[in-house]
This record gives sequence, C-alpha cells and structure tokens, in this order.
Amino acid sequence: MGRAFQNRKESMAKTAAAKTKVYSKYGREIYVCAKQGGVDPAGNLSLRSLIDRAKKDQVPSHVIEKAIDKAKGAGGEDFSPARYEGFGPGNCMVIVECLTDNPNRTFGDVRGCFTKTKSKLGTQGTVSHMFDHCAIFAFNGHEEEAVLEALMMADVDVTDIEEEDGRITVFAPTTEFFKAKQALTDAFGELDFEVEEIQFVPQTTTRIEGDDVAMFEKLLDMLNDLDDVQNVYHNAEI
Repeated sequence: MGRAFQNRKESMAKTAAAKTKVYSKYGREIYVCAKQGGVDPAGNLSLRSLIDRAKKDQVPSHVIEKAIDKAKGAGGEDFSPARYEGFGPGNCMVIVECLTDNPNRTFGDVRGCFTKTKSKLGTQGTVSHMFDHCAIFAFNGHEEEAVLEALMMADVDVTDIEEEDGRITVFAPTTEFFKAKQALTDAFGELDFEVEEIQFVPQTTTRIEGDDVAMFEKLLDMLNDLDDVQNVYHNAEI
C-alpha cells in the first residue's frame, strides 16, 4: 500500500477512569464474541485472538473471565454492531464502530459528538469507500521476502507487505485473517505481534491545522468517552 497504516484510536489508559473505560470496551466485545461463536477460545478463533489482544493491552484476567462467564448464561444483553460515518473538522473522514443494546441512544450520542465539534454525520457508505478494510499484522523483522514467501506457500492472499525501521507490516483481506496468522506462526514460531487485528485503513490522508486540530482532538475524546464506541478510524494528518 506504500504508506503507514492508521491504528485504531482509543483513549490512553493513563488514569483509573480511562483504564476502566478500556476494560469495559474489551469486556463488551469479548462477551459478544463469546455469545455468538462459543465460549471456548480453542473453538472460537475470533475470541482467542481478542483475548490475546486484551492481554497485550493489560486487561486483567478477571475482566476477561467475567465477560466469558456472562456469555455462558441464557438470555443476557443483546448487543449489535453499528457503524457511523461522517466528516470531522478540516473535512477529514471519520468512521465510528460501536456495540450497542440501544441503537437510538447510540446514534443520538454519536451525532451529538459530531454536532458539538462542527462535524457532519453522514449515512452509511459516506466515507467508508475511501478506506480499505484490512487484516493487519505488524511485528519486528527485516526479511520481507521470507515473510512473503511463507504467506504465498500457505496460499494466503496478501494485499501488501511493508518493511520500515525493523518492523514488517502485512496487509491481507479480512477473510484471510486467521489463515495469515497461522501461516506466519508456522513459518516463524510464536511471533510477538505489535498489531494483529482488522482495521479500516485510509486510502488518502487529509491534513488538518489551526483551530481544526483542537476541535478534531475534542471529537476523538468525546467519541472515545462513549461506552458504546469500540473503535474510531480517520484519515486526519495533523
């Protein structure tokens, strides 16, 4: 792809309140994943990957176990995914991914964030066509050709591979996520993935400056403070 990818934007867990917010988001995502695909990580690859990511982000084991135990019970909360798209300050593009048990409430909350930061919420598809939905793996390494060969031998459909500053980043279609991870692990052992997730990657970036920078940061903070928001992606370049 010839460019750096954009990580999902979450509030940094610098305070107890912020940590609780991050734990809550992981707990909700793990609950939904376990409820839909089964509570056994050995048989639910999505759940296993999510648990690994949560542990890397220092989510306590009791938070993970509580979410899985909750998913074992009958009934429970009925969360569904929701995605909102629009234009932020400086006309940058923004995608907001949510898990919600009340779509009307979540839509109102997200719309309020956009309205209060002079941004514009659009309909589904407004900006997502300007992002690539990719499986991304990033890990330390220099042998780009060896990585490509291993993936090709495993018949993985690779979109792109980048090597920069001693880090290799692999881009693949979302449907190839588990196949690509398994191929990398088989070829190079237990890799310490810096990133192993599915993201929206912007095809182009929009430079924002001046007063728009503060307003953009306010938009991110407001969105990340919402309990229903899981991830925020954008193409802003400050």
